[in-house]
Amino acid sequence: MSDDLAYMPATELIKNYRAGRLSPVEAVRASLNRIERDGKKLNAFTIVDTDAALAAASESEQRWKTANPKGLLDGVPTTIKDLVVTEGWPTLRGSRAIDPDQAWNEDAPCVARLREHGAVLLGKTTTPEFGHKGVTDSILTGITRNPWNLDKTPGGSSGGASAAVAAGMGQLAIGTDAGGSIRIPACFAGVYGLKPTFGRVPTYPPSPFGTLSHAGPMTRTVADAALMLTVIAQPDARDWYGLPYDNEDYSNSVDGKITGLKIAFSPDLGLDTQVDTEVAEAVFNAARQFSNLGASVETIDIDWPVAPRDILLIHFTSSVAKMMSMLTEEQRAKIEPTLVAMATEGEKLDMLSLKTAELDRVANGIYMNHLLTQYDLLLCPTLPVLAFDVGQPCPNDYVDDPFGWIPFTPPFNLTGQPAASIPCGFSDSGLPIGLQIVGPMYGDATVLTASRAFERARPFADKRPKL
Repeated sequence: MSDDLAYMPATELIKNYRAGRLSPVEAVRASLNRIERDGKKLNAFTIVDTDAALAAASESEQRWKTANPKGLLDGVPTTIKDLVVTEGWPTLRGSRAIDPDQAWNEDAPCVARLREHGAVLLGKTTTPEFGHKGVTDSILTGITRNPWNLDKTPGGSSGGASAAVAAGMGQLAIGTDAGGSIRIPACFAGVYGLKPTFGRVPTYPPSPFGTLSHAGPMTRTVADAALMLTVIAQPDARDWYGLPYDNEDYSNSVDGKITGLKIAFSPDLGLDTQVDTEVAEAVFNAARQFSNLGASVETIDIDWPVAPRDILLIHFTSSVAKMMSMLTEEQRAKIEPTLVAMATEGEKLDMLSLKTAELDRVANGIYMNHLLTQYDLLLCPTLPVLAFDVGQPCPNDYVDDPFGWIPFTPPFNLTGQPAASIPCGFSDSGLPIGLQIVGPMYGDATVLTASRAFERARPFADKRPKL
């Protein structure tokens, strides 16, 4: 029963709390039991605050007994990525350069909204140093592993979040994404991850990666992601980039149909990328599923005005260089070599290169905006590869091009459209495969509607890794 509770969707927990069939204390204990049993195998947490979680669960239990829940997520076990500031807990960002002995007296907007709605925070999940790579390991916290195969990476930089969700260690997780850091680990760990439209979820403090950076939900079901997005999309004046609040209840999106939608499918986003044969087959079959659900699916060619990878590297490395310039000499001496190398590349850039990259980004954004006026959605692989061995920054075939294995996620950090990774199958070796669903700007509800339609046809939340 404990494992069943740990894997029960948040939406079902809420129904059971309301009916008096379950207590938040039981649900939180189930998640904590999973962490106690398997947490060391995964190394997905930097902090697990058992006492605080059980105290919050007990308070939630009393509210439900009086039919007075605090909000939409009262009593739901939730985790926070260690890039997101959280009152009372150190936010070390996977780095030895951050002093844990300081005042931690502020919640990021998404954490504040979760608390306001009664979510029970279990702890903080691992990230590579400052979220700078697509796997989750650091000198500070070590290697985080994939629940489906402990020898494989869960991806990154929200790899602790994806591993925890996949392993029943909390129903909901906050991830962040500046180049795929929600969608990459969602793909590798077989969970659902949504990078919302830029500005949809307020963020603070400002990320060093600027307008590339998004915060969003990572869950085992689409309905849970919709519920979580409804909460964390509520406004916060600290985010200067935040979108006007639309008061959207995204849970209404998950009962919609996709009959009549016009959907584009691209096997490689026009990026001349070699896609693993098992991935290509699973994603093609997933696209065909949308046709079976009543949508019109058309395979298209994509012709980006400027190679997205070139634009991303300029934005990314210059951001790292700026971040490094804000550290003291003592702090910089503790930074990992891969992050130092990125900063070194960023320091070489001149102003003209930066301004050119900004305009190139605009050109690609206009191109994608135009494409998604002709189609309601765009489908493509989340990643061209399967999860690879832990302890290395990229698959063996990409050692000369360490960004080459993540071509399909960064373009939509640059353009700002909402994009989700949804499980669409498994390899013969039992590793998850992800389909990326991209919507038009501000079309988060459309992405959720299509995701839920696919989930109904091809359920994935009932599949559990055998740790």
